[in-house]
Amino acid sequence: MKSTLRISLKSGERIFVNGAVLRVDRKVAVEFLNDVTFLLENHVLQPEDATTPLKQLYFIAQMILINPEGAEQSTAMFRKSVVMLLSCFKHDEVLAELKRIDALVVQGRAFDALKAIRGLYTIEDQILNSHEITPATVEQIRREIAPWR
Repeated sequence: MKSTLRISLKSGERIFVNGAVLRVDRKVAVEFLNDVTFLLENHVLQPEDATTPLKQLYFIAQMILINPEGAEQSTAMFRKSVVMLLSCFKHDEVLAELKRIDALVVQGRAFDALKAIRGLYTIEDQILNSHEITPATVEQIRREIAPWR
């Protein structure tokens, strides 16, 4: 067994644990004594906020964690999306990181993949603002991923 993990939550805050959504009614500390898959509420991206290609990829990856029953289907969509993004992005750092992120998901490390995707948001903003990826391509990616929202 790994060492324990302690998380502090504020009143009304939600946490997603192994597919279940928990909300606490007061400030509380939760201690996980075994391996658990979880997401804190502030790391959960709402469908309407998945407005860029990487945020859409993040949304799919989070579904692997939030909905364990559909993890296989979400993983397949994630892999398809990564392939699409690899063909759209030309930025070497983004391409290398997307490959690493794909490997993390394949290894069952979706939580680590989410953290890595968040780390690319600043670069993605620069790329989108410079129109390195055309708005038409971004729209095509949105259409592909739309059924997952």
